Amino acid sequence: MLRDELVAAWLPMAYRLARRFRDRGEPLEDLQQVAALALVKAVNGYDPTRGCPFEPYAIPTITGELKRYFRDYAWDMHVPRRVQDLRNKVRLGIKELSHTADDRYPTVTQLADHTGLSEQEVRTGMGALDSFRALSLDAQAGPVTDELSLVDTLGHADPCFDTVLAREAVKPCLRKLPERKRRILYLRFFRDMTQARIGQELGISQMHVSRLLNESCQQVRRQVEHDIQPD
Repeated sequence: MLRDELVAAWLPMAYRLARRFRDRGEPLEDLQQVAALALVKAVNGYDPTRGCPFEPYAIPTITGELKRYFRDYAWDMHVPRRVQDLRNKVRLGIKELSHTADDRYPTVTQLADHTGLSEQEVRTGMGALDSFRALSLDAQAGPVTDELSLVDTLGHADPCFDTVLAREAVKPCLRKLPERKRRILYLRFFRDMTQARIGQELGISQMHVSRLLNESCQQVRRQVEHDIQPD
């Protein structure tokens, strides 16, 4: 079939175009597949009656499909198209300036002058440079000989955090209690004294201590719940 013969004849050209994008982090095999499919698309859409040679028609078609692949499918994170374009311009500017500035990393001002972008656009593009590929949490966090992975460096919820929040929440409520109730709560929960021992120290019965404890806890709980209610 003529179409198959055309695809086979121009496939090396498609692969050559794919190799131009091999330094962007995508496997070459995937890029070649995209280029091959784009070549088929170009063959199907080519109209020789228009008088245009096939190669000038096929090259923009294949290159456009490769660029569209990077724009729509190759990013690990969703990045707006405008930011992708800024990222590509900044990336190219860094590559070009690094060869003319003793391999020094160019400044934001230098990149803005070179690319014609504003300094804010350059910063936006630089912020997206690392968004093309997400790093696995299992990746090493240190030297090759270090077995520490990124997940090992992540923080964990402190089990005492809720306790700190609870204590801060009840402090103003405790200040509103009568002195004797505050004293009973202190002896019970901070001195770890029994109700009977508290009763002996304050000269009241254990039953009275129990009632005052319950009243104090309920009062504090109601006040905390009232304070955290949304407006």
